[in-house]
Amino acid sequence: MSYTPPYTITSKILTNVSDIVELISELNHIKKEFNTPKLRKKNRVKSITGTLQIEGNTLDEGEITKVINGQIVLGTMREIEEVKGAIKAYDYLENYNYKSENDLLKSHKFLMDNLLNNAGRYRQSNVGVGGADGVIHVAPPPDMLPQLMGELFSWLEETDLHLLIVSCIFHYEFEFIHPFNDGNGRVGRLWQSVILNKYKSLFAAIPIESVVRDNQEAYYQALEDSGSVGESTPFIEFMLDIILKTLENTKKENVPKNVPKSVPLKRLDKILSLIGKNKDITIIELANNLNVTDKTIKRDIKKLKDTDKLIRVGSLKSGHWEVKE
Repeated sequence: MSYTPPYTITSKILTNVSDIVELISELNHIKKEFNTPKLRKKNRVKSITGTLQIEGNTLDEGEITKVINGQIVLGTMREIEEVKGAIKAYDYLENYNYKSENDLLKSHKFLMDNLLNNAGRYRQSNVGVGGADGVIHVAPPPDMLPQLMGELFSWLEETDLHLLIVSCIFHYEFEFIHPFNDGNGRVGRLWQSVILNKYKSLFAAIPIESVVRDNQEAYYQALEDSGSVGESTPFIEFMLDIILKTLENTKKENVPKNVPKSVPLKRLDKILSLIGKNKDITIIELANNLNVTDKTIKRDIKKLKDTDKLIRVGSLKSGHWEVKE
């Protein structure tokens, strides 16, 4: 029997997924403006800085930018090697196959090659994950790792879950298995970004790791909470919150001021087209067709009415829409 990680789809998860999909739609409309080489580099530095600082690396964004540019920075040899490894691993982000166990091992090799003798290979010893009160999780023994990782990647291959949710489940399950002597957190966060990039390519330019870093205590608490209940649900909810927050920050910080932040015109045109074909179409039907929430459709309808492009003939209950020429 194939393995299925334990989780529960809650109303919070569904709401977060809906909100993320809606925000991605808005960002896709302005993708050319925020996804420039300069901003991609800036956000990639944020990702690398965030994921390394979670693990105790003290170098900041400016210093990591200098390492990328081949300049000398003040830091320990280990910190500098961590940065160089992360640069290699993240530069390859768009080339990994998220369903490939060998590619995950390659990512660990990139990250840890000058830091571990067995970089790119699973551990051969027992490990425990420490917390404020001592060891909070004893990872599975090394002889189980090939089977556990094989089952996890088989699930990745077979699942038809939304990739937003898949990325969170994988991240938690990977951290639970803890297959490497070191670098598990970095690989887990990287692989979630790899899966998200498969869902939408704009995620390659979005620094989720930096927002995790800003919410580090809650991140570890969500991992611990999921361990306590025996399923990844608390961690899924937490990471979807982080993804949503990162997208909101990206829209706020990286979109030039001269880019209009109004409702995407393409969606308004689609609403008018759908109504033109079916005057009796409902709000829910419009929302389903355009993959947004009914609240979003109501806002769009108001905008179309305010700009005199759409009118309601008759009552809300028995009337219909008319597109004005």
